[in-house]
Amino acid sequence: MAETHPSGHTLRSHGVKVARIHMHDWIILLLLVVTEGILNIIDPFYRFVGKDMMADLKYPFRKSTVPLWAIPLIAILLPFAIFSGIYFRRRDVYDLHHAVLGLLYAVLITGVITDAIKDAVGRPRPDFFWRCFPDGKEAYDLARHGDVICHGNKGDIKEGHKSFPSGHSSWSFAGLGFLAWYLSGKIKAFDRKGHIAKLCVVFSPILVAALIAVSRVNDYWHHWQDVFAGGLIGLVVASFCYLQFFPPPYDAQGWGPHAYFRMLADQRRDLQPTTLGSLISRPQDSAEHRAEMNMVDSSPALDQLETGRKL
Repeated sequence: MAETHPSGHTLRSHGVKVARIHMHDWIILLLLVVTEGILNIIDPFYRFVGKDMMADLKYPFRKSTVPLWAIPLIAILLPFAIFSGIYFRRRDVYDLHHAVLGLLYAVLITGVITDAIKDAVGRPRPDFFWRCFPDGKEAYDLARHGDVICHGNKGDIKEGHKSFPSGHSSWSFAGLGFLAWYLSGKIKAFDRKGHIAKLCVVFSPILVAALIAVSRVNDYWHHWQDVFAGGLIGLVVASFCYLQFFPPPYDAQGWGPHAYFRMLADQRRDLQPTTLGSLISRPQDSAEHRAEMNMVDSSPALDQLETGRKL
């Protein structure tokens, strides 16, 4: 299929228009930011932890290999940089806007789901013992069935009840999973030409996300179930958000956003000839016109109808 690139659809010419169309989406995005902030402020459920349970919660309390501040850089700013680089090459504001909006929705929806579950479950981290008893002196309340009486730092204890699911894993798989979807469409990884090397590009972000998730287990901040669930949440949400704005990568139009092809369809409908003179004067057989027709009407069903075959 012939691929045409948008002409003149830049941030300066169409940026405000595209943003206004999605104004309600940006407002909801702000509400997600507020919700995420509230979920991080409130205390999680302080689950019962008895003495017999401590055997699996005595791993060392150590610093994170991948600190929290690095996750937005890896899962958000890195994809932003790639989106911007593709924009400066193609000058397609539809692609840039929807990539940015889709990515932000992916990480924020993932963040809200992850932190809501964290607060509701209250699962102790593998290093909970040393968060609760930093001096190693255990204390239990027999009046509460032998529940722990922690005397460590309140912030450490609060975080100690937020093991399930892993936030590092979910955010990483949300942002980098979205990036993997995006790259697969841009490089036409599934164009049936057998260039399997393209999959190396697609799987690179997934590998980075997986290594971040593994680091959470190695640092004893999470159980393996935590990172598995977090990664699954992030990847599923990223997939839904990407497909909301872009066709599947294996689609003939997988390289561009839905909105661009809809714009082309609207332009074609507006330019339909209504008089014999306009019909004669319009270059129906030009290469540009055929390319646009291919992009708009490239589904198998339409192809079969046009050739006269029965579905």
